[in-house]
This record gives sequence, C-alpha cells and structure tokens, in this order.
Amino acid sequence: MKLRVGIIFGGRSGEHEVSLASAASVLQAIDRTRFEPVAIGIAKDGRWLVGGDPLRALAQSANVALALPEAAGPTAALAQVEAPGGLPTGLASKLDAVFPLIHGPFGEDGTLQGLLELADLPYVGAGVMASAVGMDKAVQKAVLRAHGISVADHLVVLRSQWEQEPEAVKARVMAAVGFPCFVKPANLGSSVGVSKVKSPDELPEAMALAGGYDRKLLVERALSAREIEVSVLGNDAPEASVPGEVMPEKEWYDYEAKYTPGLTRLVIPAPLSAAETDAVRALAVKAYRAIDCAGMARVDFFFDGERFILNEVNTIPGFTATSAYPRLWEASGLPYPALISRLIELALERHSEKRR
Repeated sequence: MKLRVGIIFGGRSGEHEVSLASAASVLQAIDRTRFEPVAIGIAKDGRWLVGGDPLRALAQSANVALALPEAAGPTAALAQVEAPGGLPTGLASKLDAVFPLIHGPFGEDGTLQGLLELADLPYVGAGVMASAVGMDKAVQKAVLRAHGISVADHLVVLRSQWEQEPEAVKARVMAAVGFPCFVKPANLGSSVGVSKVKSPDELPEAMALAGGYDRKLLVERALSAREIEVSVLGNDAPEASVPGEVMPEKEWYDYEAKYTPGLTRLVIPAPLSAAETDAVRALAVKAYRAIDCAGMARVDFFFDGERFILNEVNTIPGFTATSAYPRLWEASGLPYPALISRLIELALERHSEKRR
C-alpha cells in the first residue's frame, strides 16, 4: 500500500516563492510507486489550501513561473479547505507522513514542527528545538560556539536598540565587527533582507532593510574566504556528502545570485585536499549534532585557507533538483528521487523512535 505524504509549501515568510519551487520539484520526482503525494499550500496570509491544485493557485497568486508536475500525475485529492491558521480539521488522519518545504519563519523555525508534533504526524526534517535554533542565527552561533565550532565575529542588535540609539549601536559595530560587514535578519534565509555594508554611512539603510523582516538583527564581519557547503542526512547516525564550493559571479552570494540561472557556479566536489575534505565533512556532522538536527540540513562554511568557519546550518534548505543540497547528494551517489524516499523513511524512523 502506498504511503500518503503531505507536501506542505508556501507560507508567510519572504521565502514563499522559493518554497513553491522546492515543492514543484519534489512533486515531479517523488516515487509514485511508493508514495501518494498530497499537495498542501499555505498562502501568504496564512490560509491552508488542500484539494484541487494549491501549488498552481499559489504560483499564480505570487506570479511565479514553475514547471508544475502535470506529467507526473495528479496529487491525491482531498476536500477543499481554507483553514485560517492551523492544521485543517481531519487532515492528520488522512496522512501517513508530512514533507515540510516551507523556508523561513512559520515553517522552518519550529512553529510548523510543533503543530505536526501535536497532530502526532511523522515529518521530514528537524524537530521543534533544532528547527528553532537553526532558524535563529544569533542563538545558533551561541550554541555552535559552546560546542567549540568557530563562527564569524558578530553582534546581535535589536531593532528597537537601533531605533533608539543609532550612534551607540554604530560605535559597537565599529568596535566589535568593523567594516565591511553584513547586516541580516536573525530569522530568515535565502539572503532575504541581507546587505553588505562597506562604511558606517551605509549602516542605516541596511539596518532599516533587515529590520523590516525581524526584530532581531545580526551584524557579522565580512570575511575574505571561500564558501563551502556540505549536505548532511540522517537521524542519530548522520552522514555528510562530498563538499561543494559556491562561486557567485556577483560580489557576494545574495538572493539574485542564488536564484538567477548563470549567476552562481557550484563546483562539486570542492577543490580541497583530502585532509580538508575530511575535516569539513566531520565539522558539518558535528554542527548537525550540536543543534540536535534530524533528517536533513545543509551546513555552510567559510574557508580562509587555514580553518573552516561555520556560517550557518539550514534545516530546510532549497530543495529543487538543482539546489545545492540534492546536487551534493547526487554527487555522493544518492539521486534526487532516492533522496526524497530516504528522507521520508527517516521521518518514519524518528517518529517510531520517539514513540518507544
């Protein structure tokens, strides 16, 4: 008997469109001899859409062109539901597992995971605590440092602190971080709301941009270093993929560079020595375990030629067939459709283990 798997996408964060692309790819590639996918959309206003074609509806609403999975066959049809902000009534009893593909707040930060825990549903990826720590870059860096993992020099600034004492904050930034630096929302991804700041005069605009997305801001030293990414897969015995090196054509790896074809190259495997490769893979697993991750994560590093400095752990990375996470596993011998199947298996294993 096929397992019915809910594919949840969309959401209220600034990464809504990225989520739709991830869901379209998964719906195209999922093994339909084993799984019966159910498309579950969450609109930007928080409404849940089940039944019909929610992916197409949200793509049209967001004016996003997607390769929608018509050729792969329809998803399982359930009654049309528009719930205002919670799991639609009766949905949990109709699903065997859930694959959340919502990036950013209200999807990757533990809120959706808590809802799925209450519903007693197996789900792909990290649990409530690891999701929350993975989303909040400020807390994540504190946890990683406590485990002896190097992170870039940074400063955490509340939006209210900047608004009330901008000159004092500017002085703290100059003393603790310096210029150039990056200003980013503490709780977001895909480089949304991120600015590279080259001088104190550019700080106000960057703080205003980041503050439009989060009350907590991260000001981080800009490093002159290579960018290395590793995909990690597993529950209690995680494994690391071969590493890849991100080479953006732009000055830095911003949203446009990440999602515009031709603006970034991902070199797989990364041109590292055998010792460097072993070191970064081990460090990726160490970081994964440090935040008690499960299922999957992409772990991003800076490499200055001597040491690896951890940038961040992404618990729901971009998941299109051409995203870094699946491509790194493809290069490690695990094709995209098999990766999707393995993640669902890990979700079921973790759920069973918790019930023991």
